Amino acid sequence: MYDEEELKLLDHEIGLDEPFDPLDKIEPLNKEEVIKPDIGEMLALLKNPQPQQRMLAARAFCDIEDSRATQYLICLLTDACPLVRLSVAYAIGRNPSPEAVEPLIKQLNQDWNGYVRKGVVWALGNCRDHRCLKPLVDSLKMDIPAVRLWAASSLAQMSDVDYETILGAIPPLIEALLKDIMAAVRSNCAWAIGKLCKELPSNIVYGAAIDALIESFAEDKDLGVREDSKTAILSLGDPRGLQLIETLQEEGWFLGK
Repeated sequence: MYDEEELKLLDHEIGLDEPFDPLDKIEPLNKEEVIKPDIGEMLALLKNPQPQQRMLAARAFCDIEDSRATQYLICLLTDACPLVRLSVAYAIGRNPSPEAVEPLIKQLNQDWNGYVRKGVVWALGNCRDHRCLKPLVDSLKMDIPAVRLWAASSLAQMSDVDYETILGAIPPLIEALLKDIMAAVRSNCAWAIGKLCKELPSNIVYGAAIDALIESFAEDKDLGVREDSKTAILSLGDPRGLQLIETLQEEGWFLGK
């Protein structure tokens, strides 16, 4: 769908070795030590004619939670500057709102920039809305690896939506767990499946998910994926999965195989 090389295009615009990407550098904030910028000033800067100022204001709302910023941030999703759109996507993720869901989906479908789409899928997951299911599934199936990675993680947030949305999220995660060419994406799928299955009774979908985790644990070529699949099985405490893990270990099978 998109060339992965597009993720490097922002480097030249920023003038740095690495682009601004909070998803790769998220650290817990010590609220007692961090001096937050003035909210009124940041809200005003979101309307500043200079892209650099709009970007800095949007970045501020990656740390500040304030509902007054929502409408300004939504309007900036279509900003001409990709750096502004990127920062705004993360800011909306920190300030999720039902009003932002449709604009996020629209931008996900039309934005050429992989960094921006990556931020948008993260924000959609944080919105925890049933409308986010389809665009996240589409991203998991068709986008570049960096976006698929976060689409898988965002689908795990559907555990906070409703039962039907959970049921809709698991099959595409199973498919990606077993077929995606990128090990990191498969690992995130295993984690997401484990989280979603905690909200399910022992039904057909749950059984299919356990089957997929077992297959991944026993057969995936990547050690990290096998470890994450095992962790998901252990976290669910599924008797069938636990028995298989015990049996394989008794037979001398090991993850370093």
